[in-house]
Amino acid sequence: MSSLFRIMRSASALWPLYLGVIISATVVAILSMVGPFLVGQATDTIADGIREGGDTSAVLTTVLWLAVALFAADALRVLVDNLGGYWGDVMAARLRQILSTRYYAKLLALPQRFHDNQNTGAIIARLDRSIHAVTQFIQYFSNNMFTILMQLVVILAITFFYYWPLAVLLALLFPTYLWLTALTSNRWQRYEHEKNEQVDTANSRFAEAIGQVKITKSFVSEVRELASFGKHYRRTVSITRPQSRWWHSMDIARGLSTALIFFGIYALIFWRTLEGHFSLGDMVMLIQLMNMAKTPVFMLSFLVDAAQKAMANSRDYFQIMDEELDASSNPQLLKTIAAPDIPDVDTSIPAPVKQESSEPGFELRNVSFAYEEGKPVLDDISLAAPKGSKIALIGESGGGKSTVVNLLLGLYQPQAGQVSVLGHDTSQLGPEKLRASVGVVFQEPSLFSGTIRENIAYGKPEATMEEVVAVAHRANAHEFISAFPDGYDTVIGERGLRLSGGQKQRVAVARAMLKDAPLLILDEATSALDTKAERSVQAGLEELMKDRTTLIIAHRLSTIADVDTIFTIEKGRVVESGSPVELARSGGIYAQLLELSESVSANPDKQVTEEQRQHFQRYGMVHDSSN
Repeated sequence: MSSLFRIMRSASALWPLYLGVIISATVVAILSMVGPFLVGQATDTIADGIREGGDTSAVLTTVLWLAVALFAADALRVLVDNLGGYWGDVMAARLRQILSTRYYAKLLALPQRFHDNQNTGAIIARLDRSIHAVTQFIQYFSNNMFTILMQLVVILAITFFYYWPLAVLLALLFPTYLWLTALTSNRWQRYEHEKNEQVDTANSRFAEAIGQVKITKSFVSEVRELASFGKHYRRTVSITRPQSRWWHSMDIARGLSTALIFFGIYALIFWRTLEGHFSLGDMVMLIQLMNMAKTPVFMLSFLVDAAQKAMANSRDYFQIMDEELDASSNPQLLKTIAAPDIPDVDTSIPAPVKQESSEPGFELRNVSFAYEEGKPVLDDISLAAPKGSKIALIGESGGGKSTVVNLLLGLYQPQAGQVSVLGHDTSQLGPEKLRASVGVVFQEPSLFSGTIRENIAYGKPEATMEEVVAVAHRANAHEFISAFPDGYDTVIGERGLRLSGGQKQRVAVARAMLKDAPLLILDEATSALDTKAERSVQAGLEELMKDRTTLIIAHRLSTIADVDTIFTIEKGRVVESGSPVELARSGGIYAQLLELSESVSANPDKQVTEEQRQHFQRYGMVHDSSN
């Protein structure tokens, strides 16, 4: 139960609702006890009236007033019970809001290293399952079980007052029941964990296959994906069989022990009444109380089942919440994670940091970095980009080019050396300020579902329509956007599926233009496009690169022919640097690639050899013969 208490403590802002539920449950429990007392009193009054004979009008008046009191108590109980139910519903909804928001904030705050090793579908499945199980249990407990448990406490007190052995027998019921339940718990939770693993695997693959359904269909993999999905769910059925057998066999033991204890309780009540220790009204009252006590006993099975699911699934929640954060986390997210309630946060995007004219656009000084210990990706690398310059990186695939981008964005911190952006050390610059100062156009444009206007304004939500249209013109995107019936209000679907590759990339260019960051990164921004689409996007990129420092991860030599400096990276080190003209005469890697590219372009009818193709691919390049 510690994980459930931890959840309740983490949402301490809900204490007025907690208190309201407790008070209403206490009042309902007390009012529920009024009924058996009044019925018992009415029974004794009627029995005395029959025994004495004569005029029964006084007896009738008394029992009618008792009936009125019974009605009043029941009516008040219903009102208070529903008020408590309302508070319980609101508490569960607010708890779900707090837990879900914190979970999302934690995922957004976790370092890139965490996300590189996770499956998105599994993360979403854990969120839904764990929070649903916890809030369902809390809601059930607050709306039903808490009131019933309060009733039980009152019943124990009353039975102890009338005859303490009755209270002892009734009290024995709960440790017996809970002991048998404890025998069930560990094995049941192991089964539940195995089922959750199967469901997470199936659902995460489901999300991938449906999210990329065009690929699934193109490779005729629908049936294979369905068969794999079904296999995991068949496994859950196989696990459920022994799990259910174990649970119900233990439930039989709990039920028989309960029946045996109640046999003793009823026998004791009947015997004490026969001996004259209890009146007929006392017997009726006590039997009613015992029947009321049966309800929480029988509901314990459901409560324990719900509690076990909540505890098992809350582990998944806390597994994420206990992940370590680092300096790359946005402070606004940390505020949300730590607060007892959902705080008001500043959603505005900060202004870029100011750059002194003498400082480079970015610089790496003696930087070393490894994703895994003992496997360095960058080894004592140094490079710099003067303000307003265009810098290109070429090198082997996996040689560290994209790692440089990750370091400049603050997604990772170097193990050694210093990374600076616009003259500021990235380790000292807040992540929100750093990323507000860097515009990025990736190879995959990664658009969101929604309208074209929303996607262009993603980095500047407050932008006016005039600003959006202006950057769309500059990005060579206005023409195709205007051709849609809904223009800029066209809904593009998940990941921009309604747009072609070139259209998506031009929207991404417009998005970067509107952000207007002083440092621009083009991470193979046109490598996935055909020649025609690339030319359209390239025109927008040329406009975007004006008056700002630009880092280009190259994939075609023609796209970096006019840069100021080219750095060639091999095995995590800079092996050559210089202008395109200088490197063309150096005889190094760039010169070899250039010579090979010119040879292929000079003989367009000649088939590219496998050796030539592999040489281009080794350095992540595409030959320019198609141009």
